[in-house]
Amino acid sequence: MKTPLQHELNDALASVLDDMQHSANQLLTVLEAERSALDSVSTDALDQAGTRKQALMQQLEQLDAERQLLCREQPARQAALEPEWARVVQLLRHCHTLNQRNGSIVNQRLIRVRQALAILTGHPGERELYDRSGELHGSLRSQVLAAA
Repeated sequence: MKTPLQHELNDALASVLDDMQHSANQLLTVLEAERSALDSVSTDALDQAGTRKQALMQQLEQLDAERQLLCREQPARQAALEPEWARVVQLLRHCHTLNQRNGSIVNQRLIRVRQALAILTGHPGERELYDRSGELHGSLRSQVLAAA
């Protein structure tokens, strides 16, 4: 391979890894903001964090596809950039942990909402109100809880 082209490929791979690290750091910040939005029950902030999180995930997927392509073109350079790649992977693992934590909080709240709905609808045995296609399951009739 010609030296100028090799140099451009090396720079491109290093740049992609830098971009991945930057995006992963942004994702970390967004996941912390998502946690804050969950703690403060701010639906607007939660929506913003979710939108930003999705965009960053798409960006990271695109960057990883580019990284893989560049690594196939120059496997020797891939080994030289292993420490940078390891930092990106470590950061993404931390992001995964934070995302799992936030998901757990959402699932716990969803369980509580479902329990409250079961009490309000008078169907404590029903765990789901909608099936997979979005169709309403069970009766949503209200029942008299007390009479005067």
